[in-house]
Amino acid sequence: NQTRQDYPTDLCIQHLFEAQVRTQPDAIAVASKGQRLSYDELNRQANRLAHHLIGLGIGPDDRVAICVERGVEMMVGLLGVLKAGAAYVPLDPAYPAERLAYMIEDSTPSALLTQRHLQEYLPTLTLPLVLLDDDQRKTFTERDDNPVVEALGVRNLAYVIYTSGSTGNPKGVMIEHRGLVNYSVDAARLFALSPTDTVLQQNTLNFDLSVEEIFPALLAG
Repeated sequence: NQTRQDYPTDLCIQHLFEAQVRTQPDAIAVASKGQRLSYDELNRQANRLAHHLIGLGIGPDDRVAICVERGVEMMVGLLGVLKAGAAYVPLDPAYPAERLAYMIEDSTPSALLTQRHLQEYLPTLTLPLVLLDDDQRKTFTERDDNPVVEALGVRNLAYVIYTSGSTGNPKGVMIEHRGLVNYSVDAARLFALSPTDTVLQQNTLNFDLSVEEIFPALLAG
């Protein structure tokens, strides 16, 4: 039962994604509803969002809630949060309003990423609201270099995901970068993913299987 495998123990998940950007910048990283972004384009858009979030004072172990529908904006949002050094907190827009309100109150995010048409489903908030619609992303800073967050390490949070709450209130489970990197690298190996493969993203971000669908694919090119 020897299952030991080497994996990068000093890198966060976004650093492994950036390595793929350098390797094959023109390859398609994400496709949705006719939109196609290359690794380089996705990286630059995520970087602009990350610099915008850093400008809001967001950094390691801060939580940033993300309530978006599946698509290009979702991918830009996830990577932008991680590149800012923060942890993402997924909020499924299909959830009841009271559940969304509870998760926001409990996770105390420093900002919330969403889309214009989803604002009506969210509670009234005092924290910064960042819209990820196409026209809004163009208003972010023009800086599109990879952010360097000095205090960020593998023991910092990557995301906080909430349980189903079947035995009471949902509980936020905190996942560090080291666990996400370990799992993503191993999943890519076990599934034998290569740059010629396409992986379908079908689960809500509030289900851990979404992690298995997203990050191994990005790390494998």
